[in-house]
Amino acid sequence: MTLNPAWFGAGGVCAATGLFSWGAVAASSQIFGPTLRRLDDASRMAITFDDGPNPVVTPEVLELLDRYQTKATFFLIGQRVRAFPDLAREIASRGHAIGNHTETHPSLTFLSASGITEELARCDDAIAAATGKSPRWMRPPYGYRSPLLDGIVQRRGGAGVAMWNVAARDWRTNAPKPVIQRLRRARGGDIVLLHDGDHRVLEGKRGHVVTALEYWLPRWHDAGIQFVNLDEVQLKTQAG
Repeated sequence: MTLNPAWFGAGGVCAATGLFSWGAVAASSQIFGPTLRRLDDASRMAITFDDGPNPVVTPEVLELLDRYQTKATFFLIGQRVRAFPDLAREIASRGHAIGNHTETHPSLTFLSASGITEELARCDDAIAAATGKSPRWMRPPYGYRSPLLDGIVQRRGGAGVAMWNVAARDWRTNAPKPVIQRLRRARGGDIVLLHDGDHRVLEGKRGHVVTALEYWLPRWHDAGIQFVNLDEVQLKTQAG
C-alpha cells in the first residue's frame, strides 16, 4: 500500500486543531498558561458566582452567605456593574472578592489582543468606579481562553486566570434538583462554579441556585469545610 504524505499532514492538522480546542475550552487545561482551578488546602472550598450582579438573585445569595458566615467570589460583567453599581458595592462591602468577567461576556478564543485588553480594561474600570478597588482575578466567559489571554492578564497586573474544577451547570436548568445533585461531588479543595446572573438578560432567573445553596451550605459547614474568597489565594503552577 502506498502512503500518501498528505495523510500525515491532514492528521497533523487534526491533532493540532484538537489540541487547540482542548486548550481553549477545557477547564483543566494549562496549555495557554497556568490557571487557578483548585485550592491547595483540602479543608477549604471556594464558591464562585458568574454573570452578575443581578438584582433579582444576588441579594438573596448575599443574605444566604451571611447567614452561614461564608465568603465567596463574584465574577462580574462590566455592563452589569454599570447597570447596578450599588449592588456591586454591596458585594464588596460584605467581604466578598470581586473578579473580572469582561465587559460584554464575549468568547475570547479568537478575539484580538486589543479586543481582549479592552474587554478587561472596561470591566476593571466599571468595578473600580463602583467599589473603589480593582479585581485581582479574571475568569473568561464560558471558560473559553485564548493563547493571548494569560500574557494580557499578567501585563495588566492581574493575579491570573481563575477557572474551577466543579461546575453545577446551573445554566442548563431552572430546577434545583439537578444542581443539588451535581454539587454532591464538591469537596474541600474545590473551586465551585455557580451563576447568580445570566449574561443574556439583566435580571436572570437563578432561584434554583439559591435553593441549591440553601441545601448545601449547612451540610458543608457541618462537614467542617472552611470557605475562602479568591483574593486570599495565590496562583501556583498546577501540573496536568
